[in-house]
Order: sequence, then structure tokens, then C-alpha cells
Amino acid sequence: MRILGIILILLGIVSLAYKGFSYTREKKVLDVGPLQASVDQKKTVPISPWLGGLAVAAGLVLVLSDRRRA
Repeated sequence: MRILGIILILLGIVSLAYKGFSYTREKKVLDVGPLQASVDQKKTVPISPWLGGLAVAAGLVLVLSDRRRA
């Protein structure tokens, strides 16, 4: 459980630092015979700071509870 807790802490810190991620998607707009046109669309997926804080807190609980058992 300690490894899972450390992973949750790291993921929570990363999500708090970056606040989301973006990606580019190519969309075909026109396709008529040999003529083709496409557009690159940039999408952003936000990650709530609450989610990052919750991941850090859950990771701390897992790490500390594992320490008490040992």
C-alpha cells in the first residue's frame, strides 16, 4: 500500500502543478475527390485542484497507515 500512496502523492503534486493537459486533434473538413482539407483542433482538459489535493491527502493516509502497521 505504501507504493500506491507514493504514486498518489506524486500524481497529486503533478496535477496541482500543471492544472490540466492539452492535446491536438486533426479533423477532416473537406474530402472531395483528390481535394482534402483538415484542421488541427487544440483541446484542453482541465484538472480540478480539488482532485489533486484529494490525491495527495489519500496518498498521505496510505503511507502513514502503512508505517503504523510495520
